[in-house]
Amino acid sequence: MYLSKSEEAVIQFSSEALRIKGKSEIILCASLFYFRLPRGVWKERLNKVKAFGYNAIDVYFPWNHHETVEGTWDFTGEKDVAQFLQDAADAGLWVIARPGPYICSEWDGGALPAYLFVKENLRLRDNDPAFLRHVARWYDQILPILKSYEADQGGTIIAVQLDNELDFYPCSDPKGYISALRDLALQHGITVPLIACAGQGGLYEASGFADGVVPTCNFYPNDQDPAFVEKVLFYREELARRGLPLLVTETNRSHFLLRRLLSAGAKLLGPYLQASGTNFGFTNAANNWGNPLSFLTSDYDFHGMVTPEGHLREEAYEGRMLHRVIQTYGASLAEAMPALTNSASSPYRLTLKQGGELLFLCNVNKQDEDAYLHVEEEVIPRYSTLVAKASRCPILPVQVPLQTWGIAEGTLAYATAELVLVKQLEQRTVFVFHTEGEGEIRLCFNMEVQMEAGTMTVHHAETEDQVTVSFQSGEQERSARIHLLNGHVIELVGMSRSRALLLENIEADGELHVGEFIERVSESSEVESSWSQSLVNPLDTLVEESLSIGDTADYLEKHGVYRGFAWYTSHLTVENSCLGIIVQQASDVVSVYSGETYLGTATPGGGSHFLPIPSGARVEPNLVTRVEIWGHTNFHDTNLPGLHLNALKGLTGIVGVTSVREINQNWRFKSMQFGEDKDDYAATDYDDQQWPIVSVGGWLSAEQPAHQCYRKQIKLTKEADTWILHTPGNFSHAYAYVNGHSLGLVNPLNPYLDLTPYVKAGETATLTLYLDKTYGSLSGNISLYEGTAAKQWTLSSCQENGLLQHAKASALKALPVDGAISLKPGALSWLYGDLRDDNQGLGWRVYVKGSNMKLTVFFNGHLVGRLWTQGGANRPIFRGGSDESFYLPGPWFQGGESGNEIAVLLEAVSASEDALLEPLRFVPVAAV
Repeated sequence: MYLSKSEEAVIQFSSEALRIKGKSEIILCASLFYFRLPRGVWKERLNKVKAFGYNAIDVYFPWNHHETVEGTWDFTGEKDVAQFLQDAADAGLWVIARPGPYICSEWDGGALPAYLFVKENLRLRDNDPAFLRHVARWYDQILPILKSYEADQGGTIIAVQLDNELDFYPCSDPKGYISALRDLALQHGITVPLIACAGQGGLYEASGFADGVVPTCNFYPNDQDPAFVEKVLFYREELARRGLPLLVTETNRSHFLLRRLLSAGAKLLGPYLQASGTNFGFTNAANNWGNPLSFLTSDYDFHGMVTPEGHLREEAYEGRMLHRVIQTYGASLAEAMPALTNSASSPYRLTLKQGGELLFLCNVNKQDEDAYLHVEEEVIPRYSTLVAKASRCPILPVQVPLQTWGIAEGTLAYATAELVLVKQLEQRTVFVFHTEGEGEIRLCFNMEVQMEAGTMTVHHAETEDQVTVSFQSGEQERSARIHLLNGHVIELVGMSRSRALLLENIEADGELHVGEFIERVSESSEVESSWSQSLVNPLDTLVEESLSIGDTADYLEKHGVYRGFAWYTSHLTVENSCLGIIVQQASDVVSVYSGETYLGTATPGGGSHFLPIPSGARVEPNLVTRVEIWGHTNFHDTNLPGLHLNALKGLTGIVGVTSVREINQNWRFKSMQFGEDKDDYAATDYDDQQWPIVSVGGWLSAEQPAHQCYRKQIKLTKEADTWILHTPGNFSHAYAYVNGHSLGLVNPLNPYLDLTPYVKAGETATLTLYLDKTYGSLSGNISLYEGTAAKQWTLSSCQENGLLQHAKASALKALPVDGAISLKPGALSWLYGDLRDDNQGLGWRVYVKGSNMKLTVFFNGHLVGRLWTQGGANRPIFRGGSDESFYLPGPWFQGGESGNEIAVLLEAVSASEDALLEPLRFVPVAAV
């Protein structure tokens, strides 16, 4: 039983409708996230979403945003959830609340607090009592707030989502896990429907089909995919079989796609991130949107209809027009059902509840096409041409009773123009149609009517109770009037699509008010500002306190460091010349200094990375490693260690490499059978003397796949204490062993395997490699790195407040600067700016240009952006928004002639080139 089907429930579901307080609704739902917007713009953004057609928002509630330290909660100020929900209610927006515990959302750790990642015997996102005990603490905080803003409590929350896209995650017991979350929600008195969304179509994997939990769908297709609606109809039918409507909780942002979803009977249309925002602070994520690693930008913008700073894009006008179409047909459309089409080429149709149909003339192609429609026995249009415009999906009425709009007699037989608005005036009803090109409209009545042609073309009627008109869209509207015997007048208005997008309203006298498209400001403006710079010793840790952690390094989370910067210091004793260093299992941004020599900056993604010693330099005993946690991954991926959902940050060691031995040749070979036990051949005492000797992977075989075993013995040096196998290139599927111990799968994205725990200095090590060779040649190589591990480790760290304190102290020695700023490789500096609030409190978008420079930008105490300018092979891929700008929110200005402070930590992150930062370019935020 689904609780939402109860006749007493405020929110009711059936296979044909979603009802709120007894009224059937189509929900247009825009993502709008309070935690990515300054509190000072919450109301403005909510009202803007409402004004452009949306009647709902969905909002995540990030657990780790409110519990940055275990056991310490914050719901005040910029984190005031209750105020945000009140603002949403005041704006007249329904709310779909998404409290996780996991939210994805390209947010640090998917909102799971990083302290969970070091809890022993805890399984994230699963039916695990240890994990659920922590979830219960979070739900104890957030669910009472949500309860107080449910639709039956004076608020506007109409659904609560449990977890998020669980079907992407290897949960061992979806039903048990979702049921446990359901029970926690019910214990807190949640009465609105509980939902669980499927990210890749796995309804069971996402919801477990737990009793009382409604499965929903997230779709992210190619918007032009001709087969997409067929897929959506499958899910609509599957959910209808369970007595449920199709609710699309996430999808792309184009209203072209939303129209296609509407044609398939969706009752909730939830384009993700129609209102963009900013990842303020250290809240960005790292994820698999690169090759595979990517860093999420501070700017969080998927080109929805509202930009992060609040400007409108053209898509906003599409949203308002779709809303008007939905409102025009009201409950009849809200309870409409998909109709079977005559052929694969026929338009998709919805059968309206109160009679008639809507045809969705969807053209997924890149070129316009002539179109004809079959209405009963007639081919239309009769007197004009119908062109299906590329990437358009007009919604055309067929045989719709005029009773739908309160007119007792008559039928809207068809229209090849979209009906966008119907306005009831005194003794007159105005029907507004729009098209690109020609439009043709026919109405039928059970009585004689009088026709007033106006500026439309009236076509000869076959019967006296039939009216057919056509019009050509243009800069001026066309109109005609039909006079009914009862004195009521039907006014038909035809307009161009471009003007319909800008239609504001119809005045009481019937005059159409058409607005103008608001152009975005793109030109930069001069901002009164003064700048100064203070160089920072890159070997300083920026904080005074440090912790001794012994002779081995470890991850930051194990020492209570979950965000921000950290500094490892260590001592490296190398008897022989050092070729370079390996940072082991390191992430996210790792910069290494040997004495005063900068060795480089890397983003290993949780893997290991080799940094060579610059020519002419030598390794000094004292090492300083600066690490920045860019963000914990928001999406579980096993391609890199750092992309596991519970991946830890920092590093586990540094090795000074004293020798590199190429070991591709002279391996013993044996062909294996599928399923044969690998452990037998990996033993050190196995006799392989009769096996042929070849290069690794060099045995040719006609079998596909070919299962092969390669063994090699190698004498280890006495001077080293660390041995690492380096396996770059392609080995197909390869498994490595040393002295009978499994090292795991050889990963070309992380080609370092540590032998050290299983070998001893001066002894002979037995290496075994199992290959499952498939089509294509191998290109892998194997080398043995030998060296010495760094010891005597200390650790220090700081987040926003610590960095701001250092910036304030360093400002005392700052010197004025003007123009571009250049830094030598590895150098650090604070850049300070003092700004006037000369944009009327609206704020600025600031553009950054340069090379090899990383920036951490503070504005009046807020961390507003982290950027990495172009240049250098070590720069990671950035996704999620603009990687060349940041937003200074108007509400965070303090006003006055001065006193608005920018402080930017600059890091030169190329080992071979100077870093450059050109003067910042300021573009004003407009009042729209």
